Amino acid sequence: MERTLAVITGASSGIGATFARKLAPDYDLLLVARRGDRLQQLAAELTAACGTSAEIFPADLSIPVEVSLLADRLAAEPRLGLLVNNAGFGTRGRFWEASLSSQEQMHQLHVMATVRLTHAALGNMVPRNSGGVINVASVAGFARSQGSVSYCATKSWMNIFSEGLYLELRGMRSKVTVQTLCPGFTYSEFHDTMAIEREKLAGQAWWLTAEQVVNASLLGVKEGRLYVIPGWRYRLLTAFISKLPSGLRLAMEQARGSARIEKGAQQ
Repeated sequence: MERTLAVITGASSGIGATFARKLAPDYDLLLVARRGDRLQQLAAELTAACGTSAEIFPADLSIPVEVSLLADRLAAEPRLGLLVNNAGFGTRGRFWEASLSSQEQMHQLHVMATVRLTHAALGNMVPRNSGGVINVASVAGFARSQGSVSYCATKSWMNIFSEGLYLELRGMRSKVTVQTLCPGFTYSEFHDTMAIEREKLAGQAWWLTAEQVVNASLLGVKEGRLYVIPGWRYRLLTAFISKLPSGLRLAMEQARGSARIEKGAQQ
């Protein structure tokens, strides 16, 4: 009997690789990321450990033509059962001081790649009335942060986009599910790539493992939940932020962000 296929972007490390390891016992895999050598190692590991069929798809999803190739694959795949839009990155510095290319790449990756891939996946899944999409957003999508303008904006967009899809699918009583996964600080290569020291961001109690994040997400899939926010601290934080008047929230974010940027400038 053929197994359904899970497609995971940003699968070469961190949350993406953990999704692959958790899903391998039950799904065949299509692993997508820029680093083909990492993907090949992971595919070999999972094939040996679980007997899964793990195919790699090296691609830079900030490049539209490469997104199109993957979208075509999703649209034509009869076994597609799950899409995890996990690929992403962050930058440092005020918006106008960061390179324009990095900001454009972030919007292409977080927004346009998610649009193209989700459109292809749902066009495949909805007629079959089966499958699901996980959009990996962030707790940052509930707030605004100096030095991370595009990151917060694109993750906030991902939350709103997922809400709209959820309403459309529920409105037609579809069995296809959508989830927006909103982790907080997570041990991975994300902050290493940005050359940020973790202890300067938050205390140890605020850090999650990739396994905690993925376990919460997959439980949320089983329960049909739209929002999955791993960790009780982050659930309280996002609930608090969401209920603040916008003026008070912006004042708090301004004070916090100014202090952080000033501290960074002195280091």
